[in-house]
Amino acid sequence: MPTPTALVTGATEGIGRAVAFALGRAGYQVGVCARTGSRVEALLADLREDGITAAGRAADVGNPESVRALVQAVTAELGPVDTLINNAGIAIFRPFSELSLEDWDATMATNLRSLFLVTREVLPGMRERKAGVVVNVASLAGKNAIAGGTAYVASKHAVLGFSRSLMLEVRKEGVRVLAICPGSVDTALIRNIRRPAEAVGGMLQPEDVARAILDALRMPAHALVSEIDIRPANP
Repeated sequence: MPTPTALVTGATEGIGRAVAFALGRAGYQVGVCARTGSRVEALLADLREDGITAAGRAADVGNPESVRALVQAVTAELGPVDTLINNAGIAIFRPFSELSLEDWDATMATNLRSLFLVTREVLPGMRERKAGVVVNVASLAGKNAIAGGTAYVASKHAVLGFSRSLMLEVRKEGVRVLAICPGSVDTALIRNIRRPAEAVGGMLQPEDVARAILDALRMPAHALVSEIDIRPANP
């Protein structure tokens, strides 16, 4: 049985980094990307030092040419992508009156447009092989409202709508689609929007989210976990 290949976007920190290591340690070859080339190279070195076969490059996942080049490079080195982890995301929290069009566009390009572009590149092969998994990292903000989060919350609601609709389209072709909705996770993204005292305790760790994803991937092919909520047990 060939070694499976996963592609993780936004992989150099937080949930993406934890998922890349969890999948690699579980026997996957791992493709990774992020915006900054030096950080991607550092991650690749860390993965390989851990005995994980890995490849990747810098990519803007909101840009179709950049996404196409990323998938081609990973496929050339590791083989077709069996599991896609759409993890890249940003969080801009401001009152609506202070939210700029640039803030809105940047949020939608990274959190939503990227799902369409990266999935579009890998899904045809999955459908042809009648096997594959697309995991979209959403958020509990995709089900709830947050004051000051109009752009972020709207994008994560859209991620859930995208995931639910795509799941219905491809489930009969052997392709599974999972949306995972974490609550507060101790990452740089959250620390940037919370006061330090708020970001210390009662939060999930990136490894908790990675474990939940890996557990869902280990389900037998005939069982589809389509959505997971994961939150701190005692916030």
